[in-house]
Amino acid sequence: MRECSTEELREIGRIQSFGSLIGIDEQTGTIVVASDDRAHWLGRHIQDADDDRLAWAVTNGAAIDPVRVSVDGRAYDAIVHRGSTPLLVELEAVPDFEYARLPVVSAIQRLATIKDADALRQRAVEELKIITGFDRVMCYQFHADGHGQVAAEAREADMEPYFGLHFPSSDIPPQARALYFEKRSRVIADTLDPGQGLQSLPGVTEELNLGPAELRAVSPHHLQFMRNMGQAATVSFALIADDTLVGLITCAHRTPRRLPVLLRRSIEVLASQVALQLSAAEQMTDLRRQLAVREQRAALTAPLYGAFEIPEVLFERSRTVLDLIPADGVVLMLNDRVHTLGMVPTPERLLPVIEAVGDGFVTEALSLTHPDLAPQIPEVAGLIVVAIGDAGHLAFVRGEVSRTVDWLGDQSASNRDTPLSPRRSFSSWRESVTGRCAPWGPHVSDAFALAADIHTAIGARSQAELAELALRDSLTGLHNRRFLASRLDDLLQSASEPVSVIFLDLDSFKQINDTHGHEVGDVVLATVGKRLAGLARSSDIIARLGGDEFVMVCVDVEEATPIASRLIRAISRPISVGDLRVTVSASAGTAPAESGVTAADVLSSADAAMYRAKRNGRGRASR
Repeated sequence: MRECSTEELREIGRIQSFGSLIGIDEQTGTIVVASDDRAHWLGRHIQDADDDRLAWAVTNGAAIDPVRVSVDGRAYDAIVHRGSTPLLVELEAVPDFEYARLPVVSAIQRLATIKDADALRQRAVEELKIITGFDRVMCYQFHADGHGQVAAEAREADMEPYFGLHFPSSDIPPQARALYFEKRSRVIADTLDPGQGLQSLPGVTEELNLGPAELRAVSPHHLQFMRNMGQAATVSFALIADDTLVGLITCAHRTPRRLPVLLRRSIEVLASQVALQLSAAEQMTDLRRQLAVREQRAALTAPLYGAFEIPEVLFERSRTVLDLIPADGVVLMLNDRVHTLGMVPTPERLLPVIEAVGDGFVTEALSLTHPDLAPQIPEVAGLIVVAIGDAGHLAFVRGEVSRTVDWLGDQSASNRDTPLSPRRSFSSWRESVTGRCAPWGPHVSDAFALAADIHTAIGARSQAELAELALRDSLTGLHNRRFLASRLDDLLQSASEPVSVIFLDLDSFKQINDTHGHEVGDVVLATVGKRLAGLARSSDIIARLGGDEFVMVCVDVEEATPIASRLIRAISRPISVGDLRVTVSASAGTAPAESGVTAADVLSSADAAMYRAKRNGRGRASR
């Protein structure tokens, strides 16, 4: 017996017995391949078929849209696989009872309103259990390492629950998963069905690719696997999102059972919608998380644009890098100096390991991935190493966390007749997992983004130092007064389009410094600078004049008051500084640059307008 994970599935050479298969030479119209039950058709011309609809289907049909035909007085659905050689046509017998497809449409409408991924999976299996009448319907979710989990389940009350159980990737091997990209559902109507073979005319030697076929037989290994699970019949539907098979919806029954192909096509549409909704829900969850993390990262790194020491900003404040990247400890290697926070091995033991694994290294089980290095730091199971440009490295460490995993059946050899046999029992089996840290998950990308932000801040600081802060404000990274005066004069002399100036002043900023300290005040100023820069166009100029005064020069704008109002709203959003949330308002004055005025003139006019805004109640714009 060949191992299931390497078995060829496309050229298995047999079909299931609930239908027939023929292969037609498209040039001659001759039937050159036929299943055993249609062997008497070999050599016949398809136009000689008893039902003209069959000949029409061969010429015009497609697999996605089966055609109802009559053969030997019985109704069949003809499924034509364009692009196959020879042209494969399946005749799938219509069951004695027809399922209505209308419930699928109403189920799609009900599912469309669900936003939560877990709730969507559960409602989908419940709907499909009602529609199909199968004993058990499960939604599988595939994890990044390939193994799967039963993420939702609807079952008969007397059946053992499988919800939450994990199963190895070999249960659905890669070649089986690949088939779902060309055929979105798979039917096994009866695990005791011996199936039927395929016959061909002399001279037809090439193996048939049955990958897209509805009737394709299944390996004996998998049939035994199903029988051991108590399944006599299954039908599975692919959940594909972004060209990735993210899961399956599998319907299982304890006695032979089959859905007609037209109903399966409807459920394929339902499964496609579920996959799209799952993808959208996960993307929204990820986006919300990314936005929250980005804001935390900005608050953490904003002081780096000032004169603070980098280790102090990252390690010694109320919120540190370990609040952003949860770990037992972190090591910063910068300018040939080593700084640590939390529980980390001594540098003498840790640094050689970091040097050995190099930049961009991630593991959750060092003893498994690098057994030669793990003994040097036995207290470490998880490690992330990211480069801060050419300046240094950040390394996050985690210790071992013992945990349990509930599997769909005992995975050991004691639960198999032979090493290559399927499992005998699928009752929940609990495994203790050691040697691993808690999963890093999205914190890996967070670590790389943090390193990039630190590198950017270091670059900005170096640039400012090289220019001796001649043209940049060291705290915010914005242009300073000197640059503004020079650039604005040049602009006014050469501009052919209108120019307007916005003068912004933070309201009661001194109170923030007095109440919370200059450290908080600096973070507020840096955050305001970032928000202003984020709203500026590439043609605009943003500058910090000093203190809490900012200026925006808008090119090709005659009336800047609406822009000033947007800036004020952006500034007024709460700013997180550690556990503190600070709110600050701003007043703005706008002034158009009239012909012949100087930079000093238009700045003075905008400044005067700003003070009018303050007198009128603050937190507003004035001309």
